[in-house]
Amino acid sequence: MSKNARISTTALYQEVAARLRERIYSQELKPGEAIDEQSLAEKYGISRTPMREALKVLHAEGLVVLEPRRGCFVTELKEQDIDELFPLMALLEGRCAYEAVKKSKPADIKRVEELHNKLEKHAAANNVETYFELNCLCHELVQKLACNNWLERTTNDLRKFLKLMRGRQLYLPGRLQASLAEHRMLLAAFQNGNPAAAEKIMHDHLISQWEALREYDSLAK
Repeated sequence: MSKNARISTTALYQEVAARLRERIYSQELKPGEAIDEQSLAEKYGISRTPMREALKVLHAEGLVVLEPRRGCFVTELKEQDIDELFPLMALLEGRCAYEAVKKSKPADIKRVEELHNKLEKHAAANNVETYFELNCLCHELVQKLACNNWLERTTNDLRKFLKLMRGRQLYLPGRLQASLAEHRMLLAAFQNGNPAAAEKIMHDHLISQWEALREYDSLAK
């Protein structure tokens, strides 16, 4: 192939991977569920080859498990996984908040305020699913405002596993309101320019999510 050959647009398997990734995050494909390659390939109007390549991408990301002679399954986090993941994310996201507040300019704080106002609106309406989506955007914004490529890379790698749980702890009575109160404190730390406070608030926010998730899951058993 010529060194000057034009680079093609997004490969088909990457588009398939993106669609499957969103279906996993939305839990259209649920944790532990078998993925029917043939059925999905037919639905998307593609051959099995790009489907298999897409699943290899998701396997490398940890979102699916490929089992020889059994097939492909959506990753299902065990209790130990959750207990190991949340404290680590608390450290990483706490650092994100610290660096974000330290580096933020007035325009950045305005972006945080605008997104927070949407959180307030949907919490008041008890729109848990929309609140969850906005909550993810809030965390991602803080991460971006930290402007630390290494921190962003590491946090992104682990954040996708949190998204597998679809924020189900928000259905625990009182958790939605508690989450909003924690976000209010984080907003205040941005407005007051207090990086250390932001770090602690975000760290504790993740730990509170973890504790609420454990309680929710124990009640569901």
